[in-house]
Amino acid sequence: MVDDGNNRMMTGDVDTNPPSRPVVTGNIALAEGPAGRAIAFDRRGQIRLEVFLAEVRGVAAGLPDAAHAVILCEDRYRFLVAFCAVGLRGQIALLPPSRTPAVIAEVRAQYPDSYCISDVAMSPAPPRLHALPERLPRLEGVMPLVDTAAVAMIGFTSGSTGAPCAHPKTWGSLRISNAQNLAAIRHLWPAAQSARIVATVPPQHMYGMELSVLLPLLSDAAVHGARPLFPEDVARALHDADTPVLLVTTPVHLRALVESGITLPPIAGIVTATAPLPQSLAATAEQHFGCEVREMFGATETCVIAERRTARDTFWRPYPGVQLHPQADGTLVSAAHLPAPVLLADLIESRHDGRFLLRGRQADLLEIAGKRASLGDLTRRLLAIPGVVDGAMFQLEEGDAGGVRRIAAVAVAPTLDEATILDALRQSIDPAFLPRRLRLVGAMPRNDTGKLPRAELLRLLG
Repeated sequence: MVDDGNNRMMTGDVDTNPPSRPVVTGNIALAEGPAGRAIAFDRRGQIRLEVFLAEVRGVAAGLPDAAHAVILCEDRYRFLVAFCAVGLRGQIALLPPSRTPAVIAEVRAQYPDSYCISDVAMSPAPPRLHALPERLPRLEGVMPLVDTAAVAMIGFTSGSTGAPCAHPKTWGSLRISNAQNLAAIRHLWPAAQSARIVATVPPQHMYGMELSVLLPLLSDAAVHGARPLFPEDVARALHDADTPVLLVTTPVHLRALVESGITLPPIAGIVTATAPLPQSLAATAEQHFGCEVREMFGATETCVIAERRTARDTFWRPYPGVQLHPQADGTLVSAAHLPAPVLLADLIESRHDGRFLLRGRQADLLEIAGKRASLGDLTRRLLAIPGVVDGAMFQLEEGDAGGVRRIAAVAVAPTLDEATILDALRQSIDPAFLPRRLRLVGAMPRNDTGKLPRAELLRLLG
């Protein structure tokens, strides 16, 4: 990368010692705030913190004895109750990247002592399924405490670049990262009001966990119990709040909201993550909904570590205390909530003031016939073709007769055929990177957060 006086790469010796960390030791309260404050709401009204904690104690008393619990609840409030009940029992919550039987089986194979918790009927039902009753039991008692050093949960990467990997988080680290998130977005709603959150992202995803589970648990926010997906569902959930809502969503869901033309009640702010947010979409959403759109950057490994107002800003701003050290194969991240520096696959270009640009991933960089490109740029060119609604370019795992790993593509383009798309790509892509295999499909196999698992893309190619 070129040093032009404004942008620079951080090079030389890297201090891999994490920054100083707040001292948080011993037992801490499971939740924050007065007993009468709202922690959740829906069309029926609000749920007070004291009622929530009574249901946490009641559910915890009936949980099986085990070290780990796979939480599969779809209702966000019941997920929140189950997550805290598992922690109260001293168990570790396992959050699989999806609820498919194969993924659940993979997670349970890694943790054979685990059981599953669900609030809906499952077919086929996984082994050792603990079903939450329709009416949650309640037990009165004192504020539940948890050990800051204890592992609260294990999150798993989405599988978009390979097999899901496990990443444990302690109660202490979750509390620190939540404080960083709250500081970054607190200006979006009036100081005299408590936040109301509606989220389209599942709570099992790390971003969903941070913004729709930890935020209401560890601040004065309240979250809607549902997970609306379609624009009409989002509108109904927003109407259930007594104040303007913080909408926690993804670029896929945000685009659907904008293109629907639906009229929504006042929104305090929009937060998005899980996939790149086009600047044009961010600007259109801000104009259409009359609020800021904040994009967050992070990973299962690190939690959220940076943010930007994408409609106006190209550069990302790291959270205070987050240090990014560019490496040849990614970026080393040090932060107060991380027990040790974490290497992300993302390549960055840093400014003197600490802000940075994302330059893709080492695995996305391609070299074929002496020419270079990136999968991210190739996908952007595919999506720029008029008539292409969705799609992705990716590299095949096996080489051709010459040993070259060629490019493939999957696209949604109801009004186009393969030949038309390839002709359009020839206008902007070097022949070396034209997809050798192109499959048109009715819908992309995106998961609940809008990501495309590589295995699903390969399956579509046949």
